[in-house]
Amino acid sequence: MQLTSNNQTPPYCRGHIDLPVVVIAGPTAVGKTALALAIAERSSGEIVGADSMQVYRHMDIGTAKPTREEMGRVRHHLIDVADPDEQYQAARYAAEALQACFDITARGKVPLVVGGTGLYIHALIHGVFAMPLVDATVRADLRARLAKEGREALYQELQQVDPLSAARIHANDTQRLLRGLEIFLTTGISWSRHLSEQVNHPNLRRVLRIGLTCDRETLYARINQRVEGMMAAGLLEEVRHLLALGYDGELTAMQSLGYRHMLNHIAGRWPLKQAIALLAQDTRRFAKRQFTWFGRDPDLHWYGVDQEREIWQLVTEFLGI
Repeated sequence: MQLTSNNQTPPYCRGHIDLPVVVIAGPTAVGKTALALAIAERSSGEIVGADSMQVYRHMDIGTAKPTREEMGRVRHHLIDVADPDEQYQAARYAAEALQACFDITARGKVPLVVGGTGLYIHALIHGVFAMPLVDATVRADLRARLAKEGREALYQELQQVDPLSAARIHANDTQRLLRGLEIFLTTGISWSRHLSEQVNHPNLRRVLRIGLTCDRETLYARINQRVEGMMAAGLLEEVRHLLALGYDGELTAMQSLGYRHMLNHIAGRWPLKQAIALLAQDTRRFAKRQFTWFGRDPDLHWYGVDQEREIWQLVTEFLGI
């Protein structure tokens, strides 16, 4: 049986950085980019993006990427590294962001990890469990069985070989159902056992985590202004261009904030005014979820957007400059 990969631990689980790394996290539109640019320029730093949408090429306006002028001021990493039809996940991000941090520190500069995707930041700092990839033959056989025997038969099999995973996977969740069986049939060990035996491999050992916040009224006003700015900059035209390039509107990237709203307008389901209003509303809800995620991190030092002096003092103490 020919495996598509082996069980070697990938580099983002093997290595770690003992040199200082600064993280600037917070909700969308709060002002992370402006703060990061100011700190990077004063500390000889480079910015490593931590945004799950800014990794995609051709998606500039709706993802609020740094402008050319901003990227000219400070070197950026993990921007425009994937096409919209690629699956870009936390494990790949952790690997590429860690490499970027290595490269930055090797040049004697300071990595500034900046963004609002909490899962990516967590994966970079704490590492990602090295789950073995699956035998391609096993995957093909399971899909053939799914078509022939049905989902219920495979779910019953998962209940027998991995009852803990079966208990947390809905019987209709085909993707995770197949994943559970694939892992067991490839490795001989259940998914739940893999997870219970996982070891934390911290990538970053000296991290200063800064959480940027502001009052809700100010944040919502910033969000509304951002949405207006995106529309003025040509968000609708950007989505039309993506469709013209051949990217399917059902792609995960195309169903993200802003893009799905414009797609609904293009399809005739929503008037433009309604699409814009829903975009602003959904962005506010997204910001609330980001606050909830980052609020669980006890190591975040929270500061208001108007506390740049206090933040800089904290950074200088951490970096020893």
